[in-house]
Amino acid sequence: MKTLKYILILVLSLGALNSCLVDQSTRYDANDDGPNLAGFADARTAFSFVSDGNEYGFTVRMKLIGPTSMDVTEDIVVTVDNDPSSTAIEGTHFSLPSNTITLKKADNYLGLFPITILTEGINAPLAKAPVLVLKVVSATGAENVINNGKNLEITLNYGCFSNLAGAYTLTIDRISTTGVPSQIIRNDEVITQTGVGTYRTTYVGHWTPAQMAPGTPGFTFTDVCNEITVPEQNLADYYANIVEGTAIGSYNPETGVIIIEYSVCYAGACNLYTCTYVPQF
Repeated sequence: MKTLKYILILVLSLGALNSCLVDQSTRYDANDDGPNLAGFADARTAFSFVSDGNEYGFTVRMKLIGPTSMDVTEDIVVTVDNDPSSTAIEGTHFSLPSNTITLKKADNYLGLFPITILTEGINAPLAKAPVLVLKVVSATGAENVINNGKNLEITLNYGCFSNLAGAYTLTIDRISTTGVPSQIIRNDEVITQTGVGTYRTTYVGHWTPAQMAPGTPGFTFTDVCNEITVPEQNLADYYANIVEGTAIGSYNPETGVIIIEYSVCYAGACNLYTCTYVPQF
């Protein structure tokens, strides 16, 4: 009797499994009749760059997807154009090196469409960032491939040219955790550029670089169109003390003077610093 029960249970289980497999196969087959879609992989993105008169090259992803995309063997030529809803102007803000891209089976029908961003004559910051809207006009090469009909919106963020690296005379006005003011002058401050619009100082607070060991001396700040920001960071990228800007600093392009205000806090007690950097020409 036990053997009979086991056989019966096995037969019922196989029947249920077969039923599930048949249902899944039926649903998949029903989707096989739809077209494959070629177009942009994303709906929106953003490009950021310095408005320094140069041209910058970017790419956006394109792909082919669909129920039978694995069976497509032909090259797919996708034609792209600027949509009338764009606030970005061709020839002023951007140019398209080509209006077409070919998606190939050897690349799994994935491609990168090139876009050139223009900055000549653009005075950043702009009141409103222009938006480039690209549309797919057509997708040709195979009978079962069509345009996916979706546009791509690209926000163009124009930044200002920044070159603050150099040697400075630094005046530090400090208010201690107990409210006592003091002043320190450093004649050997050097600001180093670490990225586009990003810099590192030599000194932080009232300490010397040697006192910051084994951490990294100085602090990091950013320059966006002559406005200086000190993001929250650990003291010397090592200690638990928090360094953070207390106000938006400034850079004077005529004099080269930088003013930065920040605090260094630990357990609720803060030292406040107003730092004036005068370039050593």
